[in-house]
Amino acid sequence: MSSASPYDALLLLSFGGPEGPDDVVPFLENVTRGRGIPKERLVEVGAHYFRFGGVSPINGQCRALIAALERDFAEHGLSLPIYWGNRNWEPYVADAVARMAADGVRRALVFVTSAYSSYSGCRQYREDLAAAMAAGGDAVAGLRLDRVRAYFDHPGFVEPMVRSTVQALGRLDESVRDEAELVFVTHSLPLVMADSSPYVTQHEAVAELVALGVERVTGVADRPRSLTYCSRSGPPSQPWLEPDIGDHLRERAAQGLAAAVAVPIGFISDHMEVVYDLDTEAAETAAELGLSFARAATVGVDPDFVAAIRDLVLERATRERGEHSEPKVLSALGTMPDVCSAGCCPNVRGHRPALCGMD
Repeated sequence: MSSASPYDALLLLSFGGPEGPDDVVPFLENVTRGRGIPKERLVEVGAHYFRFGGVSPINGQCRALIAALERDFAEHGLSLPIYWGNRNWEPYVADAVARMAADGVRRALVFVTSAYSSYSGCRQYREDLAAAMAAGGDAVAGLRLDRVRAYFDHPGFVEPMVRSTVQALGRLDESVRDEAELVFVTHSLPLVMADSSPYVTQHEAVAELVALGVERVTGVADRPRSLTYCSRSGPPSQPWLEPDIGDHLRERAAQGLAAAVAVPIGFISDHMEVVYDLDTEAAETAAELGLSFARAATVGVDPDFVAAIRDLVLERATRERGEHSEPKVLSALGTMPDVCSAGCCPNVRGHRPALCGMD
């Protein structure tokens, strides 16, 4: 029987998303709180949510992941209740923390639905945890929270991406399949945040791992690949990571590229940045350019990814018990730390308390 001791619960921590038209603007107000964005602008920004009935897929995908984890844990004799909290929509992380404390949980491990290190993908979630604990006051004083390490190069993340990329290549016409470019995609960040974190380096490592895996399966060497970005939301005056995937497709089509596969390595599930930015906008751009285009699936509830989460839980629990563990990592970057170092992925807007780190 697997043991997660000293942990007695797992908290799935995610971004959250609206689940109906009336939720869209309040959700965006949560996301942009403190930035002074007028409500009418938020209505404009929410247009892509309204295009999908005001529903973001992310909450449904979190529910599916929790169900898959519960099945996997039960099948492997791992007794660990799973709680769920979001940054920007119900169920909120503060409510999840309060529920855990009320249920008698003393020490919980937190799994964040972001595989990479950056302010928005790591430290901001750690700030959320600190704020949730502060809001809970004495009622949560006996609860301790630790965080699962960054897992971008765990084989349970990389190998499903290799398979889904090969499957996407198979949907292209055979006449262009072997020359198709692998266009890796992740969420853009302001340069000031990207430059103070290993975000880009980690994505480049995963892109190389997936490309090598695809080469092994297909036998096609020297296939072109690129790292592109989507979902930029800052003002034009603020530099963000580039190129945008749409701009990249236009440039490459002008250079004679005939086919592309978008590989969304920056996301663990098909949420709004995937179904809108890639399946809608990028696909429409490719069609206008006459590019043959396909999109690889995210890891979602792939059994290998679900098993990877279990592995990460047991890995951390083993170390906390003072026993030896052999982390599974595929890149040369080494195992990411369990506890973030001081100054890791700093908040450029000003310091806020954060858990699971040295500062």
